[in-house]
Amino acid sequence: MSGAAEATHYSNRGEWPTWIVLTSNYIAWGLITWNHAVIPWWILIFVGGFVVCVHGSLQHELLHGHPTRSRFINKSLVWLPLGLWMPFTIYHNSHIAHHQCERLTDPTEDPESFYVPAEDWERYSRVRRLLLKFNNTLIGRLAIGPVIAVATFWCRQVKMLIEGERRYLSVWAWHLIGGGLVLYWVVGACGMSFWQYVVFIAWPGLSFTLLRSYTEHRPSENLYQRTIIIEGSWLTRLLFLNNNFHHVHHKDPGLAWYQLGSRYHQTSEQVLEENGGFYYRSYLDLFRRYLIKPKDEPVYPTS
Repeated sequence: MSGAAEATHYSNRGEWPTWIVLTSNYIAWGLITWNHAVIPWWILIFVGGFVVCVHGSLQHELLHGHPTRSRFINKSLVWLPLGLWMPFTIYHNSHIAHHQCERLTDPTEDPESFYVPAEDWERYSRVRRLLLKFNNTLIGRLAIGPVIAVATFWCRQVKMLIEGERRYLSVWAWHLIGGGLVLYWVVGACGMSFWQYVVFIAWPGLSFTLLRSYTEHRPSENLYQRTIIIEGSWLTRLLFLNNNFHHVHHKDPGLAWYQLGSRYHQTSEQVLEENGGFYYRSYLDLFRRYLIKPKDEPVYPTS
């Protein structure tokens, strides 16, 4: 299921659905941060997290070549790090490598795998193993998943720097400038503290994103049966820009987000036969099954 991950299909809609979501997302982010003081914290967590997650979904859409034919313009449209933690360029490179990977979920090949190699697992402490097992429950992925994801990513970046790998230094410099602009608006203009933005907006945004990726892929001898379909509701389809039809996306990475649903419904029998019935009707089904039960073991199966 690898291939031309950046191949793009431009529809006769002129990409206007993407432009509408993109514009609405930045307006919503501005309004939420500007009015944060009058929004109850428990509502702020939802709406703030929703907006940051949609921005991440837009980053995913635009790295696949939408809504324009210019990579520079597309990157410029989603460059600001509303989620703060990862530079867009690194995400772009990692995700394209993920699509080009022949063995999805294999941590030795797939840069977006949540599994760990067996030899690493043997070296981990008991506490670390328990945390990773908890992270494989849905409540764990939403609660501590963001901390694990950010800590793992930053540690890898520091390790690369210590080992003399400096190809991302300029990327991080631009990321710091972008993060500074975000915080200039949030803290300087809106009067929101840094910790409030992290706890009530950035962290929930990453939690929502990790809900999408919680069971996107699974190990399987059949490589075509590693990628899921979750039909979801209109709300989660908007939140993830239809990336819940994940098997369809991997088959045709350049297909615009608003075309994924119709493509799935036109070919659903073929898709579900191809992916071995790796399917859920909704994310509520995931909560019912895996809220406190690990979906599988964190260590990648070797047989």
